[in-house]
Amino acid sequence: MTRWVLHVDMDAFLAAVELLRHPELTGRAVVVGGRGDPSERAVVSTASYEARGHGVRSGMPLRVAARKCPEAVFLPVDKPHYEAASAEVMAALRGHPGTVVEVIGWDEAFVGVELDPDDDPAATARSLQAAVLERTGLHCSVGIGDTLVRAKTATDFGKPRGTFRLTRENWLAVMGERPTTALGGVGPRIGSRLAALGLETVDQLARADDTALVAEFGPTSGPALSRLGRGGGRAWPDDTPWVPRAHGRETTYQQDLTTRDEIAAALAALAERVVADIAAEGRPCRRVHLKARFVPFFTVHRSRMLPRPTTDARVVAAIALDLFDALDDERPVRLLGVRAEMVEPEGGY
Repeated sequence: MTRWVLHVDMDAFLAAVELLRHPELTGRAVVVGGRGDPSERAVVSTASYEARGHGVRSGMPLRVAARKCPEAVFLPVDKPHYEAASAEVMAALRGHPGTVVEVIGWDEAFVGVELDPDDDPAATARSLQAAVLERTGLHCSVGIGDTLVRAKTATDFGKPRGTFRLTRENWLAVMGERPTTALGGVGPRIGSRLAALGLETVDQLARADDTALVAEFGPTSGPALSRLGRGGGRAWPDDTPWVPRAHGRETTYQQDLTTRDEIAAALAALAERVVADIAAEGRPCRRVHLKARFVPFFTVHRSRMLPRPTTDARVVAAIALDLFDALDDERPVRLLGVRAEMVEPEGGY
């Protein structure tokens, strides 16, 4: 038997789910984000392919999306509806005989399948696409690989609604001349640090001496980067149920917060919601994380370990406010976030 990893990625998931209940919008540019009002502060969660053709991308402010695509229809985020649709997608994948499914988000999962050496994994990929479409009415793309990295990387070459295969045999032929930032997990900052070492392409990273990478990135991250350049890593999904390490909440404010009292009240409200989330897990908070975004768009993160774990929202809020005060920054605040990292479950992760 031969083991294959299939990376199933839903095509424009949130927009596609919305089109199922708004079929009259089919073929139009649809943008999902915030409360669906492009005059408010919020970002694009997903855009239909028609909107993407105008340059609209996830994470883009809604105001910018409206300028790029004035004819777009803007819809609010409906998290419970998307969670229900996601559950149906994952049920379709698990329902396929012999699959091992590792869920990695609302709209994507790794699927492990064992096939006879003469069997074509692309046929299995098409079977999964058909099963998802029949159960949910939604389309997906499937990357095929012999590792999780290669399968996930392959998916983009098959979008939308297609399949693509990347293995040890064709990895460098397809990816070698691409910049290192074409690899998942290598953003502009890491890409710049790699370029300073003379490593600008995937091929150069794949052939790099780990000694230089260890000196720049450390004994763990350095070798991991060269392994990523070769498309290596785990070769089989893990279907162990996911256990969250933290819960967080954040809010982008339509009006900037300018006084300490406003900021304290906002952090208290966020802490209340976060503590309710971790209470449902039955595990107290051991570290508080703060996210603050100042005008115009400068974001900082800070965190602090608590002397003893707590489920007291007042304690979480007080630590968050203390972290904010330590920033000593008087610029107006446009976003705040509080995250509670929980104690490990019994037996660890």
